[in-house]
Order: sequence, then structure tokens, then C-alpha cells
Amino acid sequence: MTERTIKVADGLPRTADLVIVGGGIIGCASAFFAARAGLRVAVLERRAALGTLTTPASTGAFRLQFDNPEEIALVREAVELFDAFAERTGLDGWDLALRHGGYLFCSLTDETVERSRRLVERQRTWGLDDVELLTGDEARARWPWLSPDVRGARYRADDGWLDVKALTMGYATAASNADRIHGALPGGGATFLTHAEMTGVRTDADRVVAVETSRGPIATERVLVATGPFTAVTAALTGVALEIAPTRRQKLVVPELPLVPQDAPMTIHEESAAHWRPAMRGCLALYTEVATPPGEAADPVPISHEWAFGLLDPDSEHALARVAPFWRDAWNGGAPRMHWFLQAGQYEVTPDRRPYVGAIGPEGFFVNGGYSGHGVMAGAGGSRLAIELVTGAADPAANPFRPDRRFAQREHDIL
Repeated sequence: MTERTIKVADGLPRTADLVIVGGGIIGCASAFFAARAGLRVAVLERRAALGTLTTPASTGAFRLQFDNPEEIALVREAVELFDAFAERTGLDGWDLALRHGGYLFCSLTDETVERSRRLVERQRTWGLDDVELLTGDEARARWPWLSPDVRGARYRADDGWLDVKALTMGYATAASNADRIHGALPGGGATFLTHAEMTGVRTDADRVVAVETSRGPIATERVLVATGPFTAVTAALTGVALEIAPTRRQKLVVPELPLVPQDAPMTIHEESAAHWRPAMRGCLALYTEVATPPGEAADPVPISHEWAFGLLDPDSEHALARVAPFWRDAWNGGAPRMHWFLQAGQYEVTPDRRPYVGAIGPEGFFVNGGYSGHGVMAGAGGSRLAIELVTGAADPAANPFRPDRRFAQREHDIL
């Protein structure tokens, strides 16, 4: 059985085949695929522990209901990995708390009903043929707690969620023990260094030769930046300019609320993108407000209780009660007695809300970031691609997520 320890080094390694900057879910996923490819990896995390900034603020959800085939393919790859995680990592019995609970997008206007119809038609041309279009009555027949104002819905039963910290630590544990993973090339493995921040990249003739850190240099010819909302800041240390808008997203955690049906899918108000899913015998709820102004990358990310009241107060234009009226009962039954708290992270939003994966700047410099809130669900496929680009196993010209691409406008996917 594979060891269950993560190699966290006290001292700095002198050399590495690849230095990964960032110990969140994307950095750990990248380390997993790099170790499987036989690379000696050093992962730098400036905080005291892995996966503690934006990663835990996620709902851990995944869906194939995207508006483009490239991201559908990334998420499909991830879900296949999630479903066989213990086997693929060699971590016998590793539990991701995986649940295919479904994603239900609820439309309250004819306009968004039509928009959903157009999207599902396009998805079918890309091979995603299990998204159901439902009338309001059909949706209420399955989920009687839905509002009579719901005019239509789209639903995919195989979408779902998992424990994002279990996934992150699973990636890191498997990366640390790559020599025992079935299918890993010999010699590979990852060492994680906390309280270690990249301060610069040393180059020679426009080629990476070392990474400078707060704890000293590491000689390497390849570095991969995976610092989430700090991706542009980190890349700028090498003179690389990336267009990323860190945008605060908050999560309302409401444990032990019996009114929440625990067999419910992820339920989304299509018009406002307010959404919730069952968790902790209550739920996790979010509102990805499109009008939220971007800001600077932040650590920590501040919270706002007024934001939470916007979800809970039934009179709010994006209230959870607009789609599920039991939330009105929760509010009227004594909101001050409801136990809840907030977490906050940042989406690292790119101009087309698709990730940056690949080489940019000096030779040997790579980025894996800009997932725009989709890092849990797209990060496995994106990280596998990133490492194949690092090792030369993938063709850079065929990469749809190359950082120097042209950006296209999108109609969907504001979540």
C-alpha cells in the first residue's frame, strides 16, 4: 500500500527537474502529474500549509455543462480521475466524499429558458448528450420544493461535488510517493516546501537556470507557476505580463439546517447565478455576482456579511428563496438563530474565463492558472496538459489554452 505521508522538507533541495510555485489544488495536481512523468519536483508554498488560501473556499463542485468543447473535455477527464482516484493514485481507500448529485439550472424567465435550449443544442454537437431540458412542471415533479416561478430547467445527473481538501491532499500524497504509484516513471517524486516563496527567476540567454526563493536558490531549467489569484503577480517577477483579474467570491456555509433537502442537486438560479448544494446536513451557498469589481490579489480575502444577507433575505433580487421557497421559511423562522459563517477566495479571471496553460516568457517558464473559478473541475486535465507541455509530450501549437491566445467572448459560465 502506498505511504500516506507528504514529503515536506526542512531544507531546500539544491536542484530539481521542475519547480512548481504554489501549493493549492492546481499546484498539487501539477505535482501529481509531474511525479508520474518521472520528474523530481520541488513545490513552493509560501503559507504554513498546503491548500489553505483559495482552495478551501471552493464548493468542490464539478460539471460538464460548459459552453465550449475544450473545457468539457478537461472536466470529463477530471471526473474520470475522481471516479477512480484511489486506483489511479495508488492510495487504497482514499475517500474524496465524491457524490454525483447533479447540477440543476433553474430559469425564471423565457429569455433564459431559450438561452438554455440553445446551449444544450450546442452541447449535443460536442458529444454531451445527457443534459436534460425540463419544463417547470417537470422539474417540480422531481424536486417538489422548487418555486412555482421556475419556468424551465436544464439538468445533468452525473455532475456533482467532492471534498476539495481530500482531493488536494490526495494529489500531494500521491506526488510524494510517486515511486510507488502504478504507472509512474522511475525517479519521479515531489517534495513540498512550506514558508517558501518564489522571489525571482534566474535566466541565462533567456533560459531558466534557477528559481530564487525566500529560503535560497534552486537550480532548475523549468518552473511552473500555479499561484491562483497571484499567478500574474508571480509571473511578473520574471517580466511576464498576464491579464488576470482577481475577483472576490464568497461562500456561505450553513450547517445543520433541516429544511435543506439533502438529496437535492446543485441548484442554480440561472438569472443571478446564486446557487447552493447540500453539505453538513445543511448547505453551501454562493452568488457569483458579475458586477463584483476585480481587485488586487489578496491574502487573506475579506468577507462581507451584507453579501450573505443578500442570499438569505427573501426580498433580495438574488435570494435563494426565489428558486427554493423553503429558504423563506428558514429566514422567517429565525434567521438570527441560523448558524452560518463565511469563507472567501478569489477567482483568477482571464479575459475569456479559460485557463492559461503552457509556456510564456523565457524558455523553461510555464504557467498553469487563470481557471476563473473552475480549478477543482478543470484542474486535473489542465495540469496533465501543463506537464505534457513541460516535458515536450504535447504539441504547443495544438494547445487551446496557450497563454498568448486570442480571446473570444462567451455567453455562459459566469459561475
